[in-house]
Amino acid sequence: MRLTSLAHGGGCGCKLSPSVLRQILATMPAAQPYANMLVGLETGDDAAVCRLNDTQAIIATTDFFTPIVDDPGDFGRIAATNALSDVYAMGGTPIFALAIVGMPLGRIAIETVQAILAGGAAVCAAVGIPVAGGHSIDSPEPIYGLVALGLVHPDRVLRNVGAQAGDALILTKGLGVGVYGAALRRGELSGAHYREMIASTTRPNTLGSDLAGMAGVHALTDVTGFGLLGHALEMTRPGGLGCQIRFAALPLLTGVAEMAASGIKTGASGRNWASFSEEVRLGAGLPGWAGDLLCDPQTSGGLLIAVAPAAVPAVMEKAVSRGFAESAVIGTFTGSSTWLSVA
Repeated sequence: MRLTSLAHGGGCGCKLSPSVLRQILATMPAAQPYANMLVGLETGDDAAVCRLNDTQAIIATTDFFTPIVDDPGDFGRIAATNALSDVYAMGGTPIFALAIVGMPLGRIAIETVQAILAGGAAVCAAVGIPVAGGHSIDSPEPIYGLVALGLVHPDRVLRNVGAQAGDALILTKGLGVGVYGAALRRGELSGAHYREMIASTTRPNTLGSDLAGMAGVHALTDVTGFGLLGHALEMTRPGGLGCQIRFAALPLLTGVAEMAASGIKTGASGRNWASFSEEVRLGAGLPGWAGDLLCDPQTSGGLLIAVAPAAVPAVMEKAVSRGFAESAVIGTFTGSSTWLSVA
């Protein structure tokens, strides 16, 4: 049985939409002041961070989802890579993980579950950490992910806030994972495109650890379920900034433009657009499918980096050396408008 047939959505495309999430969290009581809590719920950041001592802070995050692919080992690898990305997006280094497992018992073979867990464990082993435990339940849909813990120096925590007017915006992976996932569900994804998708989604964002403390790096996040626009907006809102994105500069997976132009997209891209379209201005010359691609949910997507102009060459050199050759400067933060514009 195809894993994707057991789930209503796949990967980060099954996340709650930004607007629904805001409604849910609106009734959460204000966080109490904790002197050592460096990052909490305030800006919807990638992980929580708590100071342990003068030289160490612990990063804690969790991420899980339903299958975006049918191969159980690949599903495990993608989910684990995606979860660890939140540690890297804070500038940290993972130290260990716990598995989160929900499986429809009686509809899925034990060997399939073992392969999912093995895929996740392999990713963790590759970055030098163990899966030290976890929790499992019988659930209607297959679910897998990790609780990921990491360490970072308290003075080197990178957040999704802190961008400054004039900063360049860098993206480190090609967009279009959601489009590829939708094509796979329709049986229209070629073997070459599938391999490209797996290569992208199982490449850990280890670059984030290198960026911690690097001169000129002002803000960092990763692109996941809210798409490029959603996560870029999270970087602009707290500082009252705008951002001008150059559509032609966006790195794309090789077949994405043609697939998007043919109408292949995810339901999540529409939900994302409905959540923040009032904050976005799309240029008149963009193709009709541009909005869908800009809102395409990225499972285990790349890093978005706000960088001072003088530091761009050093950051780009570091990204390429870490294996992110497709990294590109895709836009500029502005102080004149709170709109996110794409031309």
